[in-house]
Amino acid sequence: MYTAFLGQFKKQLGQISHWIDLAIAHARAEGVDPDSFLELRLAPDQFPLARQIQIACDTAKFAASRLAGTEAPNHPDTEKTLEELRARTKTVIAYLDGFKESDFADVATRVITQPRWEGKTMTAPDYFREHALPNFYFHLTHTYALLRHRGVNIGKRDYLGTLTMQSPAAAS
Repeated sequence: MYTAFLGQFKKQLGQISHWIDLAIAHARAEGVDPDSFLELRLAPDQFPLARQIQIACDTAKFAASRLAGTEAPNHPDTEKTLEELRARTKTVIAYLDGFKESDFADVATRVITQPRWEGKTMTAPDYFREHALPNFYFHLTHTYALLRHRGVNIGKRDYLGTLTMQSPAAAS
């Protein structure tokens, strides 16, 4: 089950990389610096675009490492360009590629805690379902919304990415 969700995380991180391509092209067509997009926000108290992408990446890598009981790689949040953010998404995708189903064999018995939870814990399945998954999509969706709000030509197909549809003849 978890490797299927990791596949979805990888796919969506790949979509962010695609959105970055579109954002760079859009900015250049407008004659603006693409990296000016890094500070985009919908509200003053919202994290800017760069941080949205960093958190989406971190959520995916930490979910995988915590569920597997391993240490995640450190990313110091120093990206200053869209190109550097794209590189980060690719680094996290490569990290997720290293997991296999057997890495999650004892996930049902694993307990997760974080310093900001003030000593509280969650079971690994609850952590994944109630925290990691919604948090990932929260920041993914904000990334999409910020770019779309800025005028980048992205739509629902860009959000979803390629679907694994089959023609009726192939399904039989």
